[in-house]
Amino acid sequence: MPTVPMLRYWLSEHPSIVNFRWSHSQSWGSTWPFLVAAVTFYVVAAVILHLLMILLRRVRQVPLGPIPAIHSLSMAVISAVVFTGILLSAAAEIRDTRWLWRRSRTKTTPFQWLLCFPIGTRSSGRVFFWSYIFYLSRFLHLIRTFLTVLRRRRLPFFHLFNQSILILTSFLWLEFSQSFQILAILSTTLLHFLVYGYRFLTSVGLLATCFQFVLNCQAALLSCNLLCHFGVFLFHVLKGGCNGIGAWICNSVLNSTILLLFVKFYKENRCDGIHKNPPRF
Repeated sequence: MPTVPMLRYWLSEHPSIVNFRWSHSQSWGSTWPFLVAAVTFYVVAAVILHLLMILLRRVRQVPLGPIPAIHSLSMAVISAVVFTGILLSAAAEIRDTRWLWRRSRTKTTPFQWLLCFPIGTRSSGRVFFWSYIFYLSRFLHLIRTFLTVLRRRRLPFFHLFNQSILILTSFLWLEFSQSFQILAILSTTLLHFLVYGYRFLTSVGLLATCFQFVLNCQAALLSCNLLCHFGVFLFHVLKGGCNGIGAWICNSVLNSTILLLFVKFYKENRCDGIHKNPPRF
C-alpha cells in the first residue's frame, strides 16, 4: 500500500477514528471529578516536590540521565502525529460535509467551519478523536514540571498555571464541542513539535541553548490564538452563532490571563537583558 494512502487511512479513515464519540462512560478521563482530581493532584504533587527540594539544600541537582531527552523526543513525536492526524481529519471532514454546508442557511465555508462549528455539533468523529488524543497528551506534558523541579529546584507559577489551564481548556473543547479547537490544536502541536524537538537537540548536544527561541515560539502561539478568538467572535455575531460559545468565553478569559502573565514575564526578562529563568511550557 502506498505510503500516503496508508498514512491517511491510519490517521483519518480508521473505523476507531471515524466512529469516535466523547462519552463519560467510555472515554477515559472524561468526567468532571476526574479533571478536578487530576489537576489538584498535579499541583499538590509539584508543590510538595518543590518544597522537598528546597529543604534538601545540599542537593543542588538530581541527575536524571537521558530521561529529559527521551521525554522531549517523545513529546515531539506525539505532537507531530496529532498535528498530522487532525490536519488529515479536518480535510476529510470538509470533503465529506461540504455538500451539506452549501445547503445550509448560513452557507458555511471551510474557513468558517475551522473557526466556528455550526450550532448542534457533537463531540464525535475524526476531529474530536484527535482532540481527545491531544487532551490525553496534556498529562504527558506534566512530566516536564517534575523534571524541571528536580533539575533546577524551581517551580515557576506561570508554568504551573499554564499547564493546569491547558488541561482544563482541552477538556472543555470536548465536553462542549467548542468552536476554534481545530486551529488551536494545529498551532499548539506545531509549537510543541518545534520546542520539544529543539530541547531534544540541545539535550544531546546538537544545538546550543537559546531561550529566546522558546519565548518567541510561545509569543507566536499566543498571538495566533488572539487573532483566532477575534475571528470566532465575528462569526458568532455575523453568522448566527457558534457551537460551544459558553466554553469559548471561559477559554478566552483563561487565555487572556495566560497572555497577561506571559507578557509580564517577557517584559521582565527583556528588561534584564538575559533570560535566566525561561518559562517551561
